[in-house]
Amino acid sequence: MAVSRRRELLIRWCAWAVGVPLVTGAFWWGRPGAAALAIVVGVIAVMEFGGLMRLGRLDRVVLAAAVAGVVLAAWLAPGQILRVVAIGALAVAAVPLLAGDADHGLRRLGAGLLGLAWLSALAALVPLGASALALFVAVSIADIAAYFAGQRLGGPRLSPLSPAKRWSGTLAGAAAGLGALAVLSALSWPMAVAVAVGGPAGDLLESMIKRGAEAKDAGNWLPGSGGLLDRIDSLLIALAVMLVLS
Repeated sequence: MAVSRRRELLIRWCAWAVGVPLVTGAFWWGRPGAAALAIVVGVIAVMEFGGLMRLGRLDRVVLAAAVAGVVLAAWLAPGQILRVVAIGALAVAAVPLLAGDADHGLRRLGAGLLGLAWLSALAALVPLGASALALFVAVSIADIAAYFAGQRLGGPRLSPLSPAKRWSGTLAGAAAGLGALAVLSALSWPMAVAVAVGGPAGDLLESMIKRGAEAKDAGNWLPGSGGLLDRIDSLLIALAVMLVLS
C-alpha cells in the first residue's frame, strides 16, 4: 500500500488497522464474541442494504431482527436454525403484506428475502470460529491481489456486472488467497473453493445490487471503503460456500 502511494488505499488500510484487532478479539472470546460481532456487522449491513434497495424503516428493522435471530440461533440453538430462518422469512414477508402495498410490495418482499438469505451467512461465523477468521484473511488478501493484478495484467473482463474486474486478477487473487490459507495452516478443499469461487461471486453479487440501485458504494462512513457491505461482500458468499461444503 505504501509503495503504491494511493491515498485511497492508505486510508482503507489504516481503517483496517483499527478494525482487525477488534475482529480478532471477538474471535478470541469464542462463540459469544463471534455472535456479537456477527450481529453488529449484520445490523449495519442490513441498514446499508436497505438503503440500496430503498426499503423503509420498518422493513429494515424487521430484516435486522431476522438476521440477528439467525445468528443467535447459530449460537444458542443450532438445531432450530432452519425454524428461525423460516420465522424470519415470514416476518419479512408480513411487513408489505400487512401494509397492503400493491405498488411496491413485491419489490419489498423480494429485497427482504434476498437480504435475509444473503446476510444470514454471517451466522456461519459462530460455528466456524477460527476457520472463519482464516477465511476472512484469505478473502481479503485475494481481493487485494485481484485488484492489483487485474490492473497490471489486463485481459478479458470477468463479468459485465463489474467491468473493472479481469479474469487475470481473479485467478491471481485466488492463488494469493490459497497461499494465505496455506501459511495459516487452514488450507482444505472446502476453504479453497470458498476463497477461489465464493469470494469473487460475492463481489459480483454486490456489484449487481449496486448497479441496480445506481450506486457506487453501499455507504460512505467507512474511510477508504465506502460502506461495511463493500468490505464483506466477498466474505458473505465465501461463508455460505464453506457451510455448504462442510
